[in-house]
Amino acid sequence: MKCNWEIMEILEAYDLVGSYRKAAELAGCDHHTVRRYVELRDQGVDPTKRKPRARLIDDYMPKIEELVERSQARIGADMAHKKIVAMGYDGSERTTRKAVAAAKTSYKSGHRRVFRPWIPEPGLWLQFDWGEGPRVDGRRTQLWCAWLAWSRFRVVIPVWDKTIPTIAACLDQTFRILGGVPTNVLTDNEKTVTVDHVARIPVRNSDIAQIGRHYSTAIRTCVPADPQSKGGAESTVRLAKRDLVPTEVNLRGQYGAFAALQEAAEEFCLEVNSRVHRETRMVPAEALLEERTRLHPVPLEPFAAAFGETRRVSRDSTISVGSVRYSVPHQLVDRTVWARFHGDDMVVTAMVDGAATEVARHLRSTPGRPQILDEHYPESSRGERKARPTSREEADFLALGPEAETWLIAAASAGTSRLRSKMRAATQAAALYGAEAVRAALEAAAKAERFEEDALVQILEYQRYQSKTGVTRATEAHSLQPGTSGWASFGTPAGR
Repeated sequence: MKCNWEIMEILEAYDLVGSYRKAAELAGCDHHTVRRYVELRDQGVDPTKRKPRARLIDDYMPKIEELVERSQARIGADMAHKKIVAMGYDGSERTTRKAVAAAKTSYKSGHRRVFRPWIPEPGLWLQFDWGEGPRVDGRRTQLWCAWLAWSRFRVVIPVWDKTIPTIAACLDQTFRILGGVPTNVLTDNEKTVTVDHVARIPVRNSDIAQIGRHYSTAIRTCVPADPQSKGGAESTVRLAKRDLVPTEVNLRGQYGAFAALQEAAEEFCLEVNSRVHRETRMVPAEALLEERTRLHPVPLEPFAAAFGETRRVSRDSTISVGSVRYSVPHQLVDRTVWARFHGDDMVVTAMVDGAATEVARHLRSTPGRPQILDEHYPESSRGERKARPTSREEADFLALGPEAETWLIAAASAGTSRLRSKMRAATQAAALYGAEAVRAALEAAAKAERFEEDALVQILEYQRYQSKTGVTRATEAHSLQPGTSGWASFGTPAGR
């Protein structure tokens, strides 16, 4: 068998002289060899390709192909070798492995699953999926990850659970962020969306079907193991978890509060939606403006049936559910909210900035044990009043700074007499010593509880003297302890 370059020289020699014998003389081979390679070329056959030789396993190839077909290319070469050995094959296992590999390649080429490329249209598809979020205060969180297929605009919302009311709230908030509702919403086959399959047809959850009808969109589920329909949402989940969940890769610290996780999610969405997408070469935030014209309007009211019972927030910023009072943020006073139980949690939902948002979550309690959170109320010391001036003199005194209010509260608590005259004296001292010096003196007087008539002036004089001479501190070389040198002359004529 000639090598490739020898065959090329033989064919080149024949093309030059047009004679088998003369070409054989030029190429240094037999003229029958020249004739064979020329005839192979004229027949359209590759002359450099070797003709396969007969093998011992050729007689057993039909059986190997049958085994591969029956097992759908899952049978191992060792098991196939045992079967053909029992039929009389005495060749090596290596030859069997090559034959099984070739049979599997041939089988897969005719049974390969072909994925039709998914080309999205503007305003047609929104996908969402869930990702495991970081733990906050030891509790698990979930990341709602939505993806508008055409513009590649992403929305990530941290939540506590994956229940139907949470899905309704996340859908409502997502639609309002997008500025419209797409024709279809695609998601995975979870029990909150698909309760059963009949003849491989998904049976929708009745609650999720009502939510879809409220927003005039079709809730659809993807085909299992179909990357063309599910890949976009899974990519959003992967990116969100890589950036938001603390790992050794992103070096992000643990979240001290749920609000910190929400803020991080907003920053992530702003970042990914403001940079050029690798595939579309468009900025998602700019592409959304174009796609928004193809979305239909969002209903003015959210789908509230899944949020629970309505309650009106009282003036003490609480609601009553089952004879138990639960606090909500004080900004919601006199507004209507929705309350529902989820396991051991009481969940309160309200409209915030035009979107349904979870505003409070408490542990379920019993009558007589109200659940009140301090963060739901403005910062203030209970039982203490704030100083509010009622005259020009009081306003001038309090204008000195917060130290003046601190001094006034401390002096009033101590029962100090002639407060107004002392306040007037402090205001006059500010013109002589300066407002900054008076503030420092008032702070020192309040700490030392010195409220006598000339205490403020004494403190001001001491501060001015101290600023000129500096602070004198005792060292190891000097001590105020009296010594015993006076006793040295005791008992002597000088000491008598």
